[in-house]
Amino acid sequence: MTYLDFERPIEDLIDQIEKQKQIGEKSKIDVSNTVAELEKRLEETRKKIYGNLTAWQRVQLSRHQDRPYSLSYIQSMTDGNFVELFGDRTVSDDKAIIGGFGSVDGRTVMFIAQQKGNTTKLRQYRNFGMANPEGYRKALRLMKLAEKFNKPVVTLIDTPGAYPGLEAEERGQGEAIARNLFEMARLRVPIICIIIGEGASGGALGIGIGDKVLMLENTWYSVISPESCSSILWRSWDYKEKAAEVLKLTAEDMLKQNLIDGIVREPVGGAHTFPELMYGIVKNEIIGHLSELSKEEKSSLVKKRIDKFCRMGVVVEKEVTSFQASVVNE
Repeated sequence: MTYLDFERPIEDLIDQIEKQKQIGEKSKIDVSNTVAELEKRLEETRKKIYGNLTAWQRVQLSRHQDRPYSLSYIQSMTDGNFVELFGDRTVSDDKAIIGGFGSVDGRTVMFIAQQKGNTTKLRQYRNFGMANPEGYRKALRLMKLAEKFNKPVVTLIDTPGAYPGLEAEERGQGEAIARNLFEMARLRVPIICIIIGEGASGGALGIGIGDKVLMLENTWYSVISPESCSSILWRSWDYKEKAAEVLKLTAEDMLKQNLIDGIVREPVGGAHTFPELMYGIVKNEIIGHLSELSKEEKSSLVKKRIDKFCRMGVVVEKEVTSFQASVVNE
């Protein structure tokens, strides 16, 4: 297990518990009372630390090395019956985005997700979860396939952003993401989007338009990362913690601004500490929301989805003077 700086007190207590257990095994001494006391202190410490996290600490948790990634969620929720589909039928198969059919509680679902990779080799293979245009086009192809067979779509979002390379721009990165926004808004099946890690910029939005947009407790969703924001505003990464606060990128901030529909609470200690428990929580969220959304008429579903996103943001209408009108006409 890898521990972040603010998790050091937890690491120390876990080490103490392990040492006491080893002492008990070697010397045949009853250490159950000591272990119980340490475990109680561990639980209290976890509650104290995870109950007072800053925005930057949540960003750190969203990137935690041991945090479960999309494929782990999908395989657990579908009990291993996930059938992956490949390719955009135009350029290639983008490994940063995975998708396919799987069964959740007896209901067939089209899963589409960003996958980062668990090891260095896999991270390179998955391009660190940064999709190219063909990745978003693959996602759209699978959404249309789900619509054809009247199956709901569930997307799992975890990306530091769309791939910013020259070749991605040459193949139409912006157009691919924009097309997905347009098509997802009017897709005639239920869509649930869940941010399970990082939700950065258009890379996240490309599979983020849904009837229900949810965030795990220790995740972030923003147009820019704290580091990039810091480098632009302060010409240094040293202000990333301040940038994280100013950006209002946490799940609580997003919910207050009505940009998401709900927060999925993580076990005390985070998803990386209790992954199996987290899989079950996310699965129950999906089952509950799909049960609710399946009762909606298709036309009503699309209308509500479009109306929800149209209400986001602020529009100020300004009266045009006769002078401004004449300038425009000229």
